[in-house]
Amino acid sequence: MLTPLASLRTGLELRLAAEARDWLHRALAEAADDRHRTDADTPPAGVRRTASPPSGTRTPATRTHSVPRLPRWELHFARAGRICRGAAADSTDAPDPVDAARVLILHAAAPGTRELTRLYRHGTGDERRAVLLALPQLDPPPEPAAALELVEDALRTNDTRLIAAALGPYAAAHLDAHQWRHGVLKCLFTGVPLAALAGLAHRASGDEELARMLEDYAHERTAAGRSVPEDLDRALRLARLTAPGETGKSSHSPRPPHPPPPSRSAPAPPTPPRPSPEP
Repeated sequence: MLTPLASLRTGLELRLAAEARDWLHRALAEAADDRHRTDADTPPAGVRRTASPPSGTRTPATRTHSVPRLPRWELHFARAGRICRGAAADSTDAPDPVDAARVLILHAAAPGTRELTRLYRHGTGDERRAVLLALPQLDPPPEPAAALELVEDALRTNDTRLIAAALGPYAAAHLDAHQWRHGVLKCLFTGVPLAALAGLAHRASGDEELARMLEDYAHERTAAGRSVPEDLDRALRLARLTAPGETGKSSHSPRPPHPPPPSRSAPAPPTPPRPSPEP
């Protein structure tokens, strides 16, 4: 999970070479500049502003056509994959440098929901991942319905990096219970460690429906002669937690795959023989 933005930027700068660090400073400055431009100073999206000809000058009809152009922040967003790819990692827990740069650029540019959706839909797998990671960092935030469509789209794939990014802090805060439970199962099915799920302990705690789904999944795997993911036990323990004073929830111990055989009471000791009466 990504660190707060200030720490994220500091950690990334320490890992970048001087030339790449200069690029990052320029990219963030230009992204912020694009964000704060007024409508009067900014041409419509996809149109390059050209100087107005003198009054009365006849111009070719071709000059009235718009010239497509990507905003500067979006160009930097794409270049991050080439510029930051080789940054040295100082620890295994450090965020991917390309992810970090792209999240910082998106935060500085604060694209609208429509731009963000377009970036996701037309982006590479790595670019889609960066969009998902940036969702909780954007200010102003994207429209929840549109952002959740991106999360749910990622959960329909089998790309483990996209699935892990989709189930970050944004999903923990906004994804409904049904979709979130299926996200947990998708992680178990595809091998995504449950440690990647933001808010797992909070959302899974006492969730009886999640416990039932996990038990059913474990039974299906066992019946098919397949191993049960190790992470499942952890999630099941969380789902069976019962708040103090509550009753009617499952116990903390996992349910066995098959009902235990009925216990048999030990046989009673033989009755000693009754002594015969003396003559």
